[in-house]
Amino acid sequence: MTGGTGKTAMSADQVFGSTEYFEMESASVGARFAIWVTTSPAYARDEQVAYPVLYVTDGNFSVGQTAPLAVMQGDLALPIAPYLQVTVGYAGDDAQDWTRVRNRDLVPPGEPVPPAMRSSLDMAVANGLMTQAEADAYLEDLANTRADAFLSFITDELHPEISRRYRVAPEGHGLFGYSYGGLFTLYALLTGCALFTAYGAGSPGIASLESTALKLAEKPLDLTGKRLHLTINGPEMTGELPIYRVIGRGFTLLVESLRSSESGLALTTAVLGETHVTGLQPSFLSFMRTCWSRPA
Repeated sequence: MTGGTGKTAMSADQVFGSTEYFEMESASVGARFAIWVTTSPAYARDEQVAYPVLYVTDGNFSVGQTAPLAVMQGDLALPIAPYLQVTVGYAGDDAQDWTRVRNRDLVPPGEPVPPAMRSSLDMAVANGLMTQAEADAYLEDLANTRADAFLSFITDELHPEISRRYRVAPEGHGLFGYSYGGLFTLYALLTGCALFTAYGAGSPGIASLESTALKLAEKPLDLTGKRLHLTINGPEMTGELPIYRVIGRGFTLLVESLRSSESGLALTTAVLGETHVTGLQPSFLSFMRTCWSRPA
């Protein structure tokens, strides 16, 4: 963590008005993370109120699409319950290479790398979207994945620090992730993480029919009191890219398994009309409307 309060020279009003930024070293992961904390519009006024925390992964990409939506908490036409958003991303050199480094943290240990992933990387190289060295490094990170360590960072290191700095409710917290972030959300839920109540997984990266998420979902589970909102994009399921069609099949298998179980999980789903690249914000909004709504 940085010295003093851990905050950088960036002032609170420089990022989305009510968002503060700091960086934190993780003993669990052995890496430095960027943390954006977005408070409720009522946070400064309601000094006695404690807020549930919503954790969002892939901060280098997602913070600009999700943190400004904190204004929803003041929208009378969209009754969203108050929350404190903590968006987790990468700092330093990792920030420049976050699309690869995230594989280490968001993918469960031992997750198989499917042939469709390799062919997608070959296609990216052929179209000049990445170099061969970058594609090789991407696959190398997928061979040493540690979602368990990243989950420990959030629950055992970051959450206590957030609770020290802010007024945090004792329960009712949430976790949202998209793509491999959605796979991480499923991993947290299906391994029995006690911190979160509401889980949102957008187009979860179940890129193999032997995925850890599918295997965990087949086991007897007690998920009473937990809520999961799953989204998938229609164009992913029917489009030209094999990797997304595999994700679509994994999605339907997961839904079938969870619907057939007697785990007590409150499951909701939605099919969106976006691509994999454009779907993050619509998926986040779908999750918030479904799992974070306030009674009228």
